[in-house]
Amino acid sequence: MTTTPKDPFSPQEIAAEGIKPEEYAEIVRRLGRHPNKAELGMFGVMWSEHCCYKNSRPLLKQFPTTGPRILVGPGENAGVVDLGEGLRLAFKIESHNHPSAVEPFQGAATGVGGILRDIFTMGARPIALLNSLRFGSLDDPKTQRLFTGVVSGISHYGNCVGVATVGGEVYFDPAYAGNPLVNVMALGLMETPEIVKSGASGIGNPVLYVGSTTGRDGMGGASFASAELTDASMDDRPAVQVGDPFLEKSLIEACLEAFKTGAVVAAQDMGAAGITCSTSEMAAKGGVGIELDLNKIPVRETEMVPYEYLLSESQERMLFVAHKGREQELIDIFHRWGLHAVVAGTVIAEPIVRILFRGKIAAEIPADALAENTPLYERELLAEPPEYARQAWTWTADSLPACTTAGIGSHSWNDILLTLLNTPTIASKNWVYRQYDHQVQNNTVLLPGGADAAVVRLRPLEAIPNLTSPNLKSAVAATVDCNPRYVYLDPYEGAKAVVAEAARNLSCVGAEPLAVTDNLNFGSPEKPIGYWQLAEACRGLAEGCRELATPVTGGNVSLYNETVDSQGNPQPIYPTPVVGMVGLIPDFTKICGQAWQASSDAIYLLGLTVQSKVELGASEYLATIHNTVAGRPPRVNFDLERRVQQVCRDGIRSGWVRSAHDCAEGGLVIALAESSITGNLGAEVQLDISPNQLQRLDEVLFGEAGARIIVSVGSEHQEIWESYLQEHLPQEWQKLGMVGNYGAGLTVLTTDNQTLIAVSMEDMKDRYNHAIAKRLAAHTQS
Repeated sequence: MTTTPKDPFSPQEIAAEGIKPEEYAEIVRRLGRHPNKAELGMFGVMWSEHCCYKNSRPLLKQFPTTGPRILVGPGENAGVVDLGEGLRLAFKIESHNHPSAVEPFQGAATGVGGILRDIFTMGARPIALLNSLRFGSLDDPKTQRLFTGVVSGISHYGNCVGVATVGGEVYFDPAYAGNPLVNVMALGLMETPEIVKSGASGIGNPVLYVGSTTGRDGMGGASFASAELTDASMDDRPAVQVGDPFLEKSLIEACLEAFKTGAVVAAQDMGAAGITCSTSEMAAKGGVGIELDLNKIPVRETEMVPYEYLLSESQERMLFVAHKGREQELIDIFHRWGLHAVVAGTVIAEPIVRILFRGKIAAEIPADALAENTPLYERELLAEPPEYARQAWTWTADSLPACTTAGIGSHSWNDILLTLLNTPTIASKNWVYRQYDHQVQNNTVLLPGGADAAVVRLRPLEAIPNLTSPNLKSAVAATVDCNPRYVYLDPYEGAKAVVAEAARNLSCVGAEPLAVTDNLNFGSPEKPIGYWQLAEACRGLAEGCRELATPVTGGNVSLYNETVDSQGNPQPIYPTPVVGMVGLIPDFTKICGQAWQASSDAIYLLGLTVQSKVELGASEYLATIHNTVAGRPPRVNFDLERRVQQVCRDGIRSGWVRSAHDCAEGGLVIALAESSITGNLGAEVQLDISPNQLQRLDEVLFGEAGARIIVSVGSEHQEIWESYLQEHLPQEWQKLGMVGNYGAGLTVLTTDNQTLIAVSMEDMKDRYNHAIAKRLAAHTQS
């Protein structure tokens, strides 16, 4: 009689690795035996949502991923696009949400380090960083601690490693009170003739471990990133890595030098899941196996066991496959840069990951089972939108007090404008970006806070092969964008709006949108509402990217962004699909920012005109002034988006348009105020409305809609500009008014010259420029 071997692990031990009972049964079936502790840990991290996307991969298949400029799409460390003239750009966005929630400084710092490694692993030199951040209310002391810690961590790592942080976005909303979001995007310019891939090949080729030492920091970080946050999460601080930006700088130089020798077959960053992830992914992608000896790995701590080696997420480490016989050549390069480099393994024919420790096999698992053939969950979608959404959609502006030229209720239009400018989500983020070195490498063309997108010059370097022009003027523009309130209220329409606004941001600096990397931050997909939000947002992103011809080259999925409150109830974040988009600028001398440039320039509205019906649903005005999150986000008109953005780009490149600014959060008047503040020039506009129209004044002033851009044009170009508009955008533009004098304020009039808004520059600047600093100072003083 035969007996089944006793399960060596309790249900609690299995659950602690993030493995479900049915997944454990599948592991036993695949192995034909029970796993040992090290193997259980390997499956735990590799079958986590963070590594295998088991809930999201079926949804990601609908994204467009190919196009004439796409050189590398999803599946590698970063996407790569062809910029022409021999230039190739690598770019990627990733999250470090849960680590930043429990240890904000190191969580954010190592998020920067990790995304930089994704870039230079491809053979690209990092040239720029952006970040997309979400926090709770800035009046909350806990939020202030998280906010200041995250910003410090980002600035520390980026500044020390010498990569410019050139742009980003920061939102504040109670929905993120217990679970901040820290998404970091990086761009790099390819320096190697061939793009470095991660698939191992060449039986008998040596496997090199290079970079820093391995310790116990970051243990199980991938599993930690795939679980809900609770009060006990503070005990998971070992799951937060500790980074060394100075060592990473050496690693960048050593890796790029090594790649240029031609001795490297494949390379993989040791990010989430460390040695486990790098060995299994390299083996699976190459259809081969890897045998690795843990006793060869340089360590910083004593008495480490295989489980700790395999799950450590110590930073600044890489795994290479080298051509046999050339390993010493690579080792010498890394030693010269003061880094470790050892032959720790071999490529083998059998498609397994075999881990040796003290002369014995510590783990042996089919590579495909860890990295490719992982669990997939295709969940059932709700038959109809959830109750919260259907209820929100019933809201109408009829529930608000009536508007007059003086204001609404007890609020004057002046007061409302100043209140919105003082809202941390809208207000200047100068407190943040002044801590970042945004000019290191001397290629930043437009500085943070002055434009809708960052612009970085693609200065030709001797290190870049295959350049076809010695006097390049091209630049790359980049933006990160997401209005999470839109996506919460209608994930499908909201996600389309995210793509449209990201493209609009690029068009406002004169860039042609090229491609997307996305970071999908959501709650639990195991809950019907959470999965509905994720599925509908993916559908919207896919449609938006197809409509605007911006394929997705890769990205990151961060689920289970929920905080369990003191009563044990999960509190999910707003669904937040952040889009990072890059665009090409043929000539960086023909760009513009959002600031007015000269008095007497004419101000135009492109797109939906003042007479168009613009809703207040999902707006910042409704949330801030009326404390209401309801309605539907603006619906995207892609035909109008394409035409408005093309006209804006053409106007900038022709030298007619001197400033351009997207109408986003806060609507038309906030966009006008921001252009005035950043240019230190006032404006007087006359809106083609009259108080006896059916249209509400707050909809005109603060309603939000897509396909709207405010531009200013010099007097010498107004005639040709208006002629161009009549030809290409005949019904969708208006001349609003004129730029005013230096330091003047903002005046908004009706058709019959009644004053709606008259606010001084001093008052606008005070609210807009100091909103964040004043809140932090008030907390410090208290």
